[in-house]
Amino acid sequence: MAETFDADVIVVGSGALGSNAAYELAKAGKSVILMEAGVRIPRWKIVESYRNSSRRSNYNAPYPDMPWAHTSYDDGYIENTGSFDFHPGMLKLVGGTTWHWAAAAWRYLPVDMKLKSTYGVGRDWPIGYDELEPYYQRGEEALGVVGVDAQDQSGQNGAPSPRRSKPYPLPAEGKTYMFQALEAGLSPLGFNFIHEPVARVTQPYDGRPACAGNNNCMPVCPIGAMYSGDVHADHAVAAGAELLTDATAYKLEKGEGGKIIAVHYRTSTGADVRLTARAFIIAANGLETPKLLLISDVANSSDQVGRNLMDHSGIGMQFFADEPVWPGRGPIQQGGIFNRREGPHRRNYAAIKHALANNAPNVPVTDRLIKMGVFGPELDRRILEDASKWVDVSTVFEMLPHAENRVQPSTTRKDALGVPMLKVHYDIDDYVKAARPVAVDDFHTFVKGMNGQLIQISEGFQNRDHIMGTVIMGSDPKDSVVDGDCRTHDHKNLFLATTGVIPASGVINPTLTGVALAIRMADLIAREV
Repeated sequence: MAETFDADVIVVGSGALGSNAAYELAKAGKSVILMEAGVRIPRWKIVESYRNSSRRSNYNAPYPDMPWAHTSYDDGYIENTGSFDFHPGMLKLVGGTTWHWAAAAWRYLPVDMKLKSTYGVGRDWPIGYDELEPYYQRGEEALGVVGVDAQDQSGQNGAPSPRRSKPYPLPAEGKTYMFQALEAGLSPLGFNFIHEPVARVTQPYDGRPACAGNNNCMPVCPIGAMYSGDVHADHAVAAGAELLTDATAYKLEKGEGGKIIAVHYRTSTGADVRLTARAFIIAANGLETPKLLLISDVANSSDQVGRNLMDHSGIGMQFFADEPVWPGRGPIQQGGIFNRREGPHRRNYAAIKHALANNAPNVPVTDRLIKMGVFGPELDRRILEDASKWVDVSTVFEMLPHAENRVQPSTTRKDALGVPMLKVHYDIDDYVKAARPVAVDDFHTFVKGMNGQLIQISEGFQNRDHIMGTVIMGSDPKDSVVDGDCRTHDHKNLFLATTGVIPASGVINPTLTGVALAIRMADLIAREV
């Protein structure tokens, strides 16, 4: 008698990666169940929650944070044991964290994927850029990425790179006044400005309206011009997938021959459900994916699950330009300075990216003035003056994978369903620390080049919410969790769709790369099941 299954493929996690994989498989005629620990929230409700929030600077505040589906920003969810307070803002709802990701959609450079063989540090990917390039293109088309084709994104002012097989799906938005002013002031000093490719459409696309410049990409695009993973969750359902919400996976069940045969999940109403499938994709972000593998005791013959945690840990600087640059008009970020993205310095210290934040700065400006004792009509005048000249530089560094930096299930804290919360140990490495003074030197040059006044350079390092390395990709099963297809070495029908597979972090936001890998993985699974 033929074996029966609840689905051909079960996908755990409805963020951008899981939903794109689910859509590709459903479109290929496979039966798919897409699971989400959180719930579905309509856009209008998130916008209204933000408008009514007293915590405007907390981009996670408008989103559900439930006892059975916490955000990672919840104060009690992550127990930190390292020297760094690792506190990212990962969401649990249909669409995942791309609801507030600001939509940066970069490709890695070929050299980023061969860091060890080129510069003798970190790790190499088991696949090369050329293998991934067609899927980058498909990912860009899925997300509606806009960009400038003819620029060298390595920041070296050379030929256009990385190589593209097709132009960007949509043309880039016009440069903001602030971006133009900074470029005019700093380009003569040798700083190379790169226009950021983003999944924030400039024309109606796939049911989404063109960006209207609301300057609210974080915490939520009020009109849906910015891509979020619910777009492809809906596409997957329309193609025949079944979406289950309030479904927290807590166990992967092993069967004969090393295969995964079922996933178990719990709901907030007390149900405990077992589902079977031919193949499983875990797409529960770079923290929750290794946690599920560890509490299930699967895919960890290498002892690398949860290890090699990387973020683009960064620093920030604010200064006043000598004349108004009017931040807060248009998207909240548009690009930055990329001179140190690539080069032989990567043998000795981390690659560096200086991003130019374009958020309306009224809140930090007002806080600063009140602390200085400015009140009344003078406060009103100074808010207008200072906010018009405010420049905010957000810098990120390339972190290397270290086995000691890791995420584990907590042994002391559980959520309302009895599922362990998270324990994280994270230390900033010497590779990043060696790059900090280089970045600080750049900061002072920026201020001088704009005839500006330095406000502050941040102390220590900051979270950037780019989770990589925790289920690391490699060709050797002894020191990696998945192969170049994102298939776990230990279980041939278990795949991981998460930026946690990325073995070399570079300095660019990893979401597009994760989507490209998820689409590539879905093509493979569709051929096998």
